[in-house]
Amino acid sequence: MKKILFISTAVVLLYACNNAAEKNEPVKKDSASPNAGKPGAANTSGQPMASLAEILSKREVPVLCYHHIRAISPSESETMKSYSVTPGAFAEQMKTLYDSGYHTILPDQLYEYLVHNGSLPSKPIMLTFDDTDEEQYSIGAKEMNKYGFKGVYFVMTISINRPRYMSKEQLKELADSGHVIAAHTWDHHMVTKYTGNDWDVQLVKPRKQLEAITGKSIDYFAYPFGLWNQAAIPELKSRNYKLAFILSTKRDSTEPLYTVRRMIVPGTWSTQGMLKAMNATFNKKQ
Repeated sequence: MKKILFISTAVVLLYACNNAAEKNEPVKKDSASPNAGKPGAANTSGQPMASLAEILSKREVPVLCYHHIRAISPSESETMKSYSVTPGAFAEQMKTLYDSGYHTILPDQLYEYLVHNGSLPSKPIMLTFDDTDEEQYSIGAKEMNKYGFKGVYFVMTISINRPRYMSKEQLKELADSGHVIAAHTWDHHMVTKYTGNDWDVQLVKPRKQLEAITGKSIDYFAYPFGLWNQAAIPELKSRNYKLAFILSTKRDSTEPLYTVRRMIVPGTWSTQGMLKAMNATFNKKQ
């Protein structure tokens, strides 16, 4: 199963990149205000949200996306090279970000900045990790901890406790130490393919599982492969997700909170190349 999941994921990841791009039981939907996540509406505390124009006018925060942190063989496919960075490269990138004055922020801070004009540190950046790989804990968190950095871990819950993936205990430790655990579906199924009960299986089931593991609210979501459609947004809103993250395609001008852009860092880039690409991608309004 592990090998089949890995191979199928790699194939679809290639498709997404080129275009950028237990038992399933019903789960009861969470209740939500019909205006949840709607710019200009009031939140549950009655505090008004920023208008759509105000949200779109704000400068985007760089959001980096990592998958595998491991040695890369020259014989590997370009797909795997694109979704992997070596431990040495990752360590160099973290040190360079720190030496360059960057400060990591977490999704709550990004939400408050976009919606309620909250303040951010100088040179903010968000570090995110997809798919639950164990080295994101054993290598990624270890390197970030050297500089006081915190990351966001988008977890597909089908993989928890499986070989080469993180355990419940590791996820709990990350959450307890200030990192954020967030949702990345149950089994990495593309959002654009959902029908019927898929929305609960992929959005609610993993959320409840992660909340039980971490003891914290799970409020943020990343689309598998960065692929999304308009049908997904009301489903996310009705289940009380506050932000949803895509990849580097253009964010939607009507739903910027549910199309927050990220940039994959491939293993083929140097650290300086990564910084150059990051500045080119996020230092302009989209």
